[in-house]
Amino acid sequence: MLARSGVTAGRQIKTVWAPASALEHTAAMRFEHVERYGNSELPALRAAGRVAAHTLQFVGERLKAGMTTRDIDMLVRQDTARVGGQPSQLGYHGFPGAVCTSRNHVVCHGIPSPNDHLADGDIINVDVTTYFGGFHGDTSATFIIGNASAEAVRLVDTTKRALWAGIEQVRPNARLGDIGAAISELAERAGYSVVRDFGGHGIGRHMHMAPHVSHFGERGRGMRLKSGMTFTIEPMLNQGSREVRILEDEWTVVTADGKLSAQFEHTIHVTDTGYEVLTLCQQESSAN
Repeated sequence: MLARSGVTAGRQIKTVWAPASALEHTAAMRFEHVERYGNSELPALRAAGRVAAHTLQFVGERLKAGMTTRDIDMLVRQDTARVGGQPSQLGYHGFPGAVCTSRNHVVCHGIPSPNDHLADGDIINVDVTTYFGGFHGDTSATFIIGNASAEAVRLVDTTKRALWAGIEQVRPNARLGDIGAAISELAERAGYSVVRDFGGHGIGRHMHMAPHVSHFGERGRGMRLKSGMTFTIEPMLNQGSREVRILEDEWTVVTADGKLSAQFEHTIHVTDTGYEVLTLCQQESSAN
């Protein structure tokens, strides 16, 4: 689940995550002390990342045309309970689902519904966050349902490559702006826009912590990374404009122009020499 950096109901404000959150919380996300995790916490962080990744893979393998996003929610609840975890998103600031399901022009925070059916050619982002052993793991992927258009496939592929372009910037003494710049440079070369109103976030003992991780920026600018920091990188790329709006449910974010959007996400830990991806699934390797 993303951190919000400033849009709701079609008008610009400064809030974070929940519809009623305040300006001060966003400022705190950007500048407060960032918790760093050492060798004593790392096994639990890894375990939380692994169970979130497993649930995402479990769901992804079962997606098909005709099922509903409520079916996806039930799969997430089933697999999370099986491993002894809890869905972090369920009830978070009143969010009604155990997972975010964002289909086609939905950018993020889509609410699972029995009336939202997957169709052949759709793309859908499934965003899983799991609380396990005192820590949270957060990951998402955009899946292609059946036979999608070449344009949709290209968007999904480029978004995944943009995520890895950002991840590959992570190392001690790099800056947050390096991550955003790498993502936006790749996206814009491919002709896509990067959503700026939402970003990644610190994670660990809480689902949302400092720092806020923008998916755009300038190289050499922003907070300097230090070993032990743990955060998500989760770029959203749009086919058209980067502008978004929030629906009346105060959660669902859609592209302002109705064009497709895709997203991928991993939880990243800064090591002494680079990074460790905590949410790799069995079918994925860090060589992406």
